[in-house]
Amino acid sequence: MKFVRFALKNDEVTKQGILSSEEIKEISGDIFNDWEYTGETFAGSQIELLAPIEPNQVIGIGANFVKDIKELPEQPPEMPVFFFKSLPSVTGPGSEIKIPDSIEEVKFESEIAVVMGKEANQIKEDDVLDHIFGYTVGNDVTAPQYFHEDGHWTLGKSFNTFTPLGPVIETDFDPTKARIEAIHNGAKKQDSKTDLMIVSIQRMIAYLSNVMILKPGDIILTGSPVGADFLAENDEIVCRVEGIGSLKNSVTKVKNSSLV
Repeated sequence: MKFVRFALKNDEVTKQGILSSEEIKEISGDIFNDWEYTGETFAGSQIELLAPIEPNQVIGIGANFVKDIKELPEQPPEMPVFFFKSLPSVTGPGSEIKIPDSIEEVKFESEIAVVMGKEANQIKEDDVLDHIFGYTVGNDVTAPQYFHEDGHWTLGKSFNTFTPLGPVIETDFDPTKARIEAIHNGAKKQDSKTDLMIVSIQRMIAYLSNVMILKPGDIILTGSPVGADFLAENDEIVCRVEGIGSLKNSVTKVKNSSLV
């Protein structure tokens, strides 16, 4: 199933639904536990898609792809590089990525985003898939200028609108056979299968669950293939994952006060 969040055009009320063909069937309730159809149906021309979930937290993993399968290490790293992204960084399909004018360079990073569906506390790799609700497309927008010299990444990842998600949460998806792409101003810049991942989705979620309790609605960004490039004002970036869909965003510059 393809779960979405949306609003009717010229209306600020957020609704939930199931995307079926080219129409959306509205649902109510908790998508992780108990939901039902309301009987209302909307055409795509009537609605604007939002980020498919309001996450509890967003956690990413860094440097998780190689260029060629021959470059994969025999063993994954003992301690993967994880980072948090702020909740205000989350935005949806069709929205603008707003780059503060104080930032010199910003990169796009097309990724698969895992949506947790069950509480995960000290689980094993073999049990991870039972705790996943579904998957969406993520763009881990990044400002390397704000990476701390000691290795802290959170600031450079957390500016407002720096985590576009969407267009749907797909529950019928096999991440081991997926292809991740990024099309920047019409030119393909990223194109990789997930067999080039260094740390598997099962390992990264099992690892995190042994550090912290993961909750339904948590988002795990699973890493971006080689080929990420820089964004500029008026650019268009499309992040695409086979089996989920395409996440398109435009880029604008905004004024901001000097950072303290």
